[in-house]
Amino acid sequence: MHTRTLGQGLEVSAIGLGAMGMSQGYGPNPGSRDEMIAVLRSALEHGVTFIDTAEVYGPYVNEELVGEALEPVRDQVVIATKFGWDIRDGAMVGLDSRPEQIRRVAEASLTRLRTDVIDLFYQHRVDPAVPIEEVAGTVGELIAEGKVRHFGLSEASAATIRAAHAVQPVTAVQSEYSLWTRDPEQEVLPALAELCIGFVPFSPLGRGFLTGTVDTSTSFAEGDIRSRVPRFEPENLAANRALVEHVRQLAAAKGCTPGQIALAWLLAQQPWIVPIPGTRRTARIQENAEAAQVALSADERADLDGLARRVGVQGGRYDAAGMAMVDR
Repeated sequence: MHTRTLGQGLEVSAIGLGAMGMSQGYGPNPGSRDEMIAVLRSALEHGVTFIDTAEVYGPYVNEELVGEALEPVRDQVVIATKFGWDIRDGAMVGLDSRPEQIRRVAEASLTRLRTDVIDLFYQHRVDPAVPIEEVAGTVGELIAEGKVRHFGLSEASAATIRAAHAVQPVTAVQSEYSLWTRDPEQEVLPALAELCIGFVPFSPLGRGFLTGTVDTSTSFAEGDIRSRVPRFEPENLAANRALVEHVRQLAAAKGCTPGQIALAWLLAQQPWIVPIPGTRRTARIQENAEAAQVALSADERADLDGLARRVGVQGGRYDAAGMAMVDR
């Protein structure tokens, strides 16, 4: 797989891997820990060397999984993790990006990841109680100390990105972005282009919807976050089928899968965009990696660009509590 360069010269595989679902978010894992380690290691066989995790996934156990899986190949991968939550007794109770908390998280993440440096350290959600300048300055100190290489932000507004970047250059911003979630286009993406910051879309496959495998007959297991997402309520799923059917038809014409179309569209937006689809299956790792070879014509891109506007998207991408955590 070819590579792409995020801000500050960080080179990563054109498609990464979001590891969250191996530990939480989509119901009981059908595979064992050893099988998830095998999936993570198989990513390298397909050229996927950019791995995304966070302390809050589990919490903690996802970093431990990634650390164990990648320790033998640490020099071949770029590992991103995140700070910013107040976690007590295994549960998130709020946000906490105080400088002392950032340092505590960094030390604990280094241990769990079995490494001496975090390649990319994101603030997971903007903490309104802590000035972003303090957050950026603290991560800058960790970079100067050699414990972190690059600073990132997640679900941050253009104004927050600019304020942080003025203190410590931001390498990447991570937010939800896909054919049916276009929020970053109005303000965030133009700011990133101006500041030469990379963009890392999470849920690039619409939490599975854009693969064409989710419909109104799909039942979500206990613990599957989609059961709380308005977009996945039956009436909204039915309304949103028109979008994925259009993607399916294009995929059939091009001899690829709907998911590959969704990823290829993201890759075609900008050379500094690197999506991180998640999976728990080696076959999906290969399918997602091969999306980097799917070429879209100018007409196909234009058609997909306007798809969400033409057919409409019903339902929010988070519930009210989730949207309250998004910096806007």
